[in-house]
This record gives sequence, C-alpha cells and structure tokens, in this order.
Amino acid sequence: MLAGKKILLGITGGIAAYKTPLLIRELIKAGAEVQVVMSRAAQQFVTPLTLATLSRREVITEMFPDASANASHRWTQHIDLALWADVMFIAPATAHTIAKITHGFADDMLTTLVLALRCPLALAPTMDVDMFLNRTTQMNIDALKGTGCFVIDPDEGELASGLAGPGRLPETDKLLAFIDDILEKVHQDLTGKHVLVTAGPTQEPIDPVRYIGNRSSGKMGFAVAAAASLRGAQATLISGPVALKTPRNVHRIDVRTAREMQAATLARFEKADVVIMTAAVADYAVVNPAHEKIKREQQSGNELTLTLTKNPDILKSLGEKKTHQILVGFALETHNGVAYAQEKLQRKNLDVIVLNNPNEEGAGFNTDTNIVSILTPDGKVEQLPRKSKFDVANMILDRVKMKLTWSV
Repeated sequence: MLAGKKILLGITGGIAAYKTPLLIRELIKAGAEVQVVMSRAAQQFVTPLTLATLSRREVITEMFPDASANASHRWTQHIDLALWADVMFIAPATAHTIAKITHGFADDMLTTLVLALRCPLALAPTMDVDMFLNRTTQMNIDALKGTGCFVIDPDEGELASGLAGPGRLPETDKLLAFIDDILEKVHQDLTGKHVLVTAGPTQEPIDPVRYIGNRSSGKMGFAVAAAASLRGAQATLISGPVALKTPRNVHRIDVRTAREMQAATLARFEKADVVIMTAAVADYAVVNPAHEKIKREQQSGNELTLTLTKNPDILKSLGEKKTHQILVGFALETHNGVAYAQEKLQRKNLDVIVLNNPNEEGAGFNTDTNIVSILTPDGKVEQLPRKSKFDVANMILDRVKMKLTWSV
C-alpha cells in the first residue's frame, strides 16, 4: 500500500526524533513520497539537512520562509500540502504537540497543517512514562481518537530518563505496518456520497433543570461519521447532547429533543445516499414540561406524576419515505436480541440493522469498543468480534458500500 503514497511526516521535539532518518529511508524504499515538516524543537535532535538528504525534498521548518534565504515554499504551502498528502504521520508526537492539536492551536507550520488536513492524521506519542500516563495527556489522546485520529501505542522499555515504562517510539517495521494499515482502512470508496449520521441521546425536558434521557455517549455515531469522512464521503452528523469533539471534516448539527432530531434528519434525508441512525432517541416526552423548576417542597405526598406521550418513531418514518437511500438502524437489546432486531429490521424497512447488548463487557455505553452483530433482510446474521468503535464503524460502512454498489 505504501508504493506511490504521499506521506507528510511531522517530527516534533523528542529524543526519539533521532530514529526518524531510518523511518524516512524505509518509507522511500517502499515507494512512498515523503515530505518532512519539523517543529523548532525537533531540530535540536536531528538536522533538517539529514532529513532532506534522505527524503530528497526540502524540509519545511517555518510557517513564514526567510526571504533572504530564498526559501522555495510559500506561506500558503500548508494548504497545498494538506491537499497533496494521503496521510500525515507525526512521529515522535510530544505531549506538548498532542495538547496543541487537541485544542486546535496553529502556531507553527506543523500544527497549521493539521487543521487544514483532509487526509487521515496519525500520531506516535513518545515521551517519558509519567508524562504519557498523566491524566491530561491521556484525555488529549482519547479526544483525538474520538475525532478519527489514528494513534499507535508507544513501546515499553528503558527511556532516556533512565525510567522504564511506556513511552518509546515503536521500531520502524511496526511504524511502517501502522501506516500501511491506515492507508488500507481509509481508501476513498465513498467519494461523492452523502452520509447522514445521528448520534447520542435525546433529552426530553421535565422542567428547566431535569429531563428524561439515557446513557448514550454518542461515541459510536461519532466514529461512524469520522470513518465516513475519511473514506471520502460528505458526512453530516446530527447529535444529541454529548461531550465529544466534532470529527474532522464533518458537518455537525446539535439538537436536544427527539422532535428536534426528527426535524433535522427529515430536512437532510432526501439528499442523503446513506443514513445511519445510531442515536438513542427517547421513546417518550413529557406532555407539559414545567416552565419553572419543580420544587420538592411544593409537591403533596411522596410521588410526582408525569404524563408522557410517545415520541415520533424517526427510523420508521424514514423507512417509509426512503427511495434511493441505504438506511441503517441500531438495536440495543438485553435479551432475545437477534429476534427483536430481525423484527425491527422488517417492520421499519431497513437495509441493515446493527445489534449490540450493553451488558456485554466491552460493548454499550461510553466504551471505546463495541461487540455487534450485523443483520440484513435476507436473514444473514454476521457476528463481529470485539473491536474499537472506529473499526466497527468501518465494518458497517464496508457492508453499506456493497449495497451501494449493488444498487447502481
């Protein structure tokens, strides 16, 4: 997969930068084109001249070239390179750079490039063990994973500080396999398609403070939107209230209630090619939510009675309206899962339904992994092993792509 591929290699200021000349040499030997972008700190560990010689390209070190040095690149080159690359890989990625990328800083060429990217972004976190295990660093890495960024775990062993633990840059062969695997996963097979995804919970107000909701984190839907975008689709994400960052190159619409989600989905349904409904929409809403906070002291007795009404069945209404769209639903079941999912698949006129059980370890709410079965109208039930939600998203999109091909 590396032959003919265009690799943007970002190098930041960690001791592991001394290993990057070998990585560049092996990428070139595999047939890739490599453009190196270095932070200022990285130049303290390895020289641009060495990397330019190995990559056969001028190494980019500054956002604004020194006019007196006759630099060949323009200050807008970050846009050109972002469009040129098949993947950007930052190795080593220091804690400082990871934090900047997580929070959208663009104060040098490397971080500015990240914001302009349309291709996959990958990181190799490399730092001392305590810095890597620090809660803030782990939160930043998790946040980046949630936006569709690929992260290779550091190797464990003796570090430059003399301490031992995770933090070492993996060996070159492992890094090459990692890049190759990314390129294999994110082939642009959904270019020209509009993928509409719903995610997260809905909240039905009881009063201005309280609501009826559920435990959905939105992670599965966000992973689907991120994967669709990386595969070339125009991805639109309609999300209930969640604490997740928007995946790169994904258009996000925030809603709160089931009726808001219904309106946003119906408004975009006709132009969609694929609709994947991962959202956990509340089944019921309060008939007359209170305009002021309900005070406990003002209630007689020990009970509070709420009158509920059924929310619209968004998925069923889409199944009735669909013409050309591939419609994918989700079924969260704790027992008799396959039977319930098959019935839902038929009743709601779906093309695919994805079944999972929140009681299984590694599946369900607020996890980074999932265990699902994929069911289709022909009666097939495909049970998948435990995978990251991003990998599950790609497996779902693989099945969707097959149906798109058949429908042409």
